[in-house]
Amino acid sequence: MKVVTRFAPSPTGTLHIGGVRTALFNYVYAKKMGGLFLIRIEDTDRQRSTKEFEKNILDSLNSIGLSPDLDPINQSERADIYIKAADEIHKNGKAYYCNCSKERLDKMRAAQQLNGQKPQYDGRCRNLNLEKSSNTVLRLKTPLDGQVVLRDYVRGDITFENSELDDLIILRSDGTPTYHLCNVVDDFEQGVTTVIRGEDHISNTPRQIHIQQALGYPELEYAHLPLVLGADKKRLSKRHAATSLEEYKNEGYLDSAILNTLARLGWSKGEKEVFYLDDLIKDFEITEVQKAGAIFDMTKLDWLNTQHLSNLSLVEFKSHLNPFLSSIDINLDDHPKPDLLIDAMRSSESNLVNIANALIPYFKGVTEYNPKAVKKFLADSGNMLSSVADALESLEDWDEENIDLALKNFQSSSNLPTPKVNQPIRIAVTGGTKSPSLGLTLEIIGKEDSLIRIKKALDFIS
Repeated sequence: MKVVTRFAPSPTGTLHIGGVRTALFNYVYAKKMGGLFLIRIEDTDRQRSTKEFEKNILDSLNSIGLSPDLDPINQSERADIYIKAADEIHKNGKAYYCNCSKERLDKMRAAQQLNGQKPQYDGRCRNLNLEKSSNTVLRLKTPLDGQVVLRDYVRGDITFENSELDDLIILRSDGTPTYHLCNVVDDFEQGVTTVIRGEDHISNTPRQIHIQQALGYPELEYAHLPLVLGADKKRLSKRHAATSLEEYKNEGYLDSAILNTLARLGWSKGEKEVFYLDDLIKDFEITEVQKAGAIFDMTKLDWLNTQHLSNLSLVEFKSHLNPFLSSIDINLDDHPKPDLLIDAMRSSESNLVNIANALIPYFKGVTEYNPKAVKKFLADSGNMLSSVADALESLEDWDEENIDLALKNFQSSSNLPTPKVNQPIRIAVTGGTKSPSLGLTLEIIGKEDSLIRIKKALDFIS
């Protein structure tokens, strides 16, 4: 049997980072098993679903390397198939029409709650043999006794008592199918064998199994993933961090680093931390997914992004960085030593946006100084800066080695600790206290520009 998995998003918003994790696990499992990965757009919510969100979801998945093996399908285009399946269930005596009004149902549920009972349909119309009409819904005849067992790769066997499950609606009074029916029919029609989704769907599964049984469909395999949580162990939301894939890509996180981070949410492989998609396909085991909620850690994403950035060739790195530089009107070709600069700065920050911003002083000069850095290092360093400028000006060969030697000699002769020499110079030429090694920084900026910047800093503190 060929394994077929599916990712079934609703186009009611941009692609959530938790959805990407679900899509990733479906994709990786299918590829590992030599099967197919499919996408189904569950767009039956007519009020909230939009083509714009659908496009965002599909484009985002394609851009991050999780493309489906077949064209996606839309539930909104398949109503006739669902209605035909519902009619078959009714014809086989496994569903019935119900004309209970909203008012009756509300009173029934209120009374059940008052009596400490679980609110659920009481089966009033189950044996009335009502005909279809404009005010009837079609309900599934859930078995009144016995059990349904969910066999889950992550959680093991989960048993549900049929008595706890009421007769769910599969067709509304306007003839439109409900989520559970659409879900089951589409899984069968698409040849899905394995359903991998969030644990919030566990309670849906016994209902869907009953529909499968009513239609004579084969049993599916299931794996319910732990939810992606924030640091407070509550479901990830915007109060914890950005929640859409698009936001992370726009902040300069690599696709490979995002997938790496998400793969580690609920799954691990020994001490190995850095994974690429091919690694995940080779190493992933669905039975190794943990049950506990997985906490999304920005610190981990930052670290992994740094690792993935460092593994890029210089050409690849510049290709990824250039769009972010263009957004702040910087062209690498405008610098006399672009490769030296990029190679020196590529590990300076955790994402491409921050790296691009860190490059601003190397192209546009120092427009402002870090106030805290000025107070701590620069304010009282006028005499030292003036002297070191004289020492640097006398250098004939302006390269890292000679600059470092000159600074070392100056420090020794002035009897000053390294931070008292290096940090004021660094602030003078970059505006802050963070840069590559000082000799390399000055080489990259150039002799003339470095001396001009030191003079400007002297004017600033005078």
